[in-house]
Amino acid sequence: MSGKTQRQQLIAKLISKQQISSQPQLQSLLKRNKIEATQATISRDLEELGAVKVRVAGGETVYAIPEFEPARLAPTDHLRRVMGEWVADVVASGTLVVVRTPPGCAHVVASALDRSGLEQLLGTVAGDDTIICVASEQAGGKGLAAKLRQLAGLDAHKGTATKVTGTKGKGKVTRV
Repeated sequence: MSGKTQRQQLIAKLISKQQISSQPQLQSLLKRNKIEATQATISRDLEELGAVKVRVAGGETVYAIPEFEPARLAPTDHLRRVMGEWVADVVASGTLVVVRTPPGCAHVVASALDRSGLEQLLGTVAGDDTIICVASEQAGGKGLAAKLRQLAGLDAHKGTATKVTGTKGKGKVTRV
């Protein structure tokens, strides 16, 4: 996992657990967690995470990461960047596609997918490190999985089933 991914995971976690009202405050919290980042880097991270400022009781504004913003479409380059950085595996089954991410990253990828406007994708359900994507019947799971693997820069064969043959731990792995 890259430093950027770890930093963005921590930013998302910090924002979800406490009220952060400024980038310098966030920079200080990152530093306490042994992560050095410039204000410009933090600004880019907040943008990529989809963080927004919201008003809380008392009138103060703090950062929040919305779970879902249907009106805000993610540009293809943003989706490609998110997929390339955070997606580890994509596997199809029927009209469903399972997308694996590092722990704590599934919601970021699912949000980008939901906002992508991909015609093949009907919707997502995200856990901590796993996303279930529902493909349109026309595209099917295999078609959507191929598109998602391409966006993530994954090998075309990645996500296909494998079979281990042989005995006593000296097996041969083949794609099926």
